[in-house]
Amino acid sequence: MKYLITFFLLFTALLHAEYNLKPYSSTFQKQHIPIVDIRTVGEWKEGGIIKGAIPIQFFNERGQYDIPAFLKELNEKVDTTKPFALICHTGSRTKMVSQFLSDELKYNVIDIQGGMEEAAKLHAPIVTYKAK
Repeated sequence: MKYLITFFLLFTALLHAEYNLKPYSSTFQKQHIPIVDIRTVGEWKEGGIIKGAIPIQFFNERGQYDIPAFLKELNEKVDTTKPFALICHTGSRTKMVSQFLSDELKYNVIDIQGGMEEAAKLHAPIVTYKAK
């Protein structure tokens, strides 16, 4: 019985993905952890994006969102079976989206604390956004 309970606890722990809140670090790139920038196209154009980040808009300029379209693009561009990070302007949007992805889809998501505002202060390599 003791082994059955231990197995059950370990199994249920594996079913729960992780939500992590971490400040920006160059470690993300060094460890090949994708950074997904969920800001709007206008924000990417205005403030640039972190070099190597994957721009996938979640909320549009009117605050509307399309979860199926976002998930389709996310799963096309990111291996969601591995950890990945989300970033927005200040961290408000990524908190909601990260928790949803972690809780509902069991993704291992890193929410970059303070968003682009804090990442810039931590000397993140920010480049001009170029639409593809």
